[in-house]
Amino acid sequence: MSVSPAAGRLPEPADLVDLDALIAAYYDEAPDPGDPAQRVSFGTSGHRGSSLQRTFNEAHVLAIAEAVCRHRRAQGIDGPLFLGRDTHALSEPAARTIVEVLAAHDVEVMVDAQDGFTPTPAVSHAILSHNRSGADGTADGIVVTPSHNPPEDGGVKYNPPNGGPADTDVTGWIEREANALLENRLRDVRRTSSPRVRRNDYVGAYVGDLPAVIDLETIRSSGLRLAVDPLGGASIAYWHAIAERHRLDLTITSDEVDPTFRFVPVDHDGKVRMDSSSPYAMDKLRDLAGDFDVAFANDPDADRHGIVTPVAGLLNPNHHLAACVAYLFGGNREWAGRTGVGKTVVSSAIIDRVVDDFGRTLVEVPVGFKWFVEGLLNGELGFGGEESAGASFLRRDGGAWSTDKDGLIPCLLAAEMTARTGADPGVIYDRLADRLGRPSYRRVDVPTGPEQKQVLKGLSADQVSGDELAGEPIERVLTTAPGNDAPIGGVKVMAADAWFAARPSGTEDVYKVYAESFRGEEHLEQVISEAQQLVDRALGGGGS
Repeated sequence: MSVSPAAGRLPEPADLVDLDALIAAYYDEAPDPGDPAQRVSFGTSGHRGSSLQRTFNEAHVLAIAEAVCRHRRAQGIDGPLFLGRDTHALSEPAARTIVEVLAAHDVEVMVDAQDGFTPTPAVSHAILSHNRSGADGTADGIVVTPSHNPPEDGGVKYNPPNGGPADTDVTGWIEREANALLENRLRDVRRTSSPRVRRNDYVGAYVGDLPAVIDLETIRSSGLRLAVDPLGGASIAYWHAIAERHRLDLTITSDEVDPTFRFVPVDHDGKVRMDSSSPYAMDKLRDLAGDFDVAFANDPDADRHGIVTPVAGLLNPNHHLAACVAYLFGGNREWAGRTGVGKTVVSSAIIDRVVDDFGRTLVEVPVGFKWFVEGLLNGELGFGGEESAGASFLRRDGGAWSTDKDGLIPCLLAAEMTARTGADPGVIYDRLADRLGRPSYRRVDVPTGPEQKQVLKGLSADQVSGDELAGEPIERVLTTAPGNDAPIGGVKVMAADAWFAARPSGTEDVYKVYAESFRGEEHLEQVISEAQQLVDRALGGGGS
């Protein structure tokens, strides 16, 4: 992967999005329903796009909001809808559009009490809290966010009453309904110009309940010096409230909010991308690593985390996930013996080894946090994590905290494990790797065409030829996830000390190869090379 010379530097003025043009396009530009690229399309995290590309405009949002109202009516969802939004420029107008439609359908819309920003985990927490309380009606939610995507992007995702990301049955229904509305030129969309909303103290409810999931007293009494960079996102007010209410020595290194995100160093490709797991976007916080015992960050909707320690620097997300699992299941939570660990098929196998070391059950699922929702709700999963730095885990009493990714609690858990054990997550991971094996992990993007992407998505195991992977016998070839037998949308090939997975990108003409070796970097290079050859053969020689 080539790296831009600008990576890690602040963006130049010419690189910043034109906010006036972006907002004008949201209202003035209409998508072409006949163009597949301009239709509503729900991926793993909702519908995303840019008004400048006619992929996220008011028409899309009107259609999605109307479709959600119809879904609620069809499913008998009759309680409040918790609405969150992040700090992207398109999130505010999109949230206003959604409120106008929901109010026209007499939906009680819960918005932030101070007209502030509300991150994904606060919405999930609010949905579960309401539905657990026995209050009137069943609640659900919408979060207006494109997550860590560039400043010109917008996004909408729907969370049903289980509090987590909607599954494909629900998103498929909403997508089809929304596109039918677009094709009919939005004639059947109801909206009001004078909507009424209900104010909700998201910050107080979430921050006040944190001791149920994190041992904040141990953190406070330890005197740890902590720091956080919210990367200009929706978590800023939450971190201020956490520091004040729970009396933590926590420095917010930047509380600036600017929808151009001019204060975030550009990513590997020269784009502004607020990714808390990117070493380039996290460059400023990495420079402060030696000033604090633990530092952390979140992306704009706070469903991802990044952890920085004095010795390790920015942790690979897989390393922190492994450290979290070892800490939580190593005697620091009294969860039932049946409580297992969820991971995606592209997450590090060091997690498998940690789970096995503690005699717990591993549940390996396809990419997408929606696969962890049921397990977190019923207590079968104590922890669910993705290699892209998304995770959530149970309350200290074993109940569900959130069923969507929560970027704040993995940060606070990093502080808790440091306070309780005297070892930060980087040290804990290092000890695990010394004992269980030290993996080398990488993801690469391989150019391919749309036809080959469809072939890869539908591969069967017998289409993958070869008996060895980088000198080791191939033990398993997977096209469905071991934890739930759901299709993984690609293939995973496993040997004793190495594996790779290949999946088509949903937005680009590439397929992604995730690879790992417990035999070092040189062996990993061989794994990646042979992975591309194996996939290319399976695609009939047309994969690159």
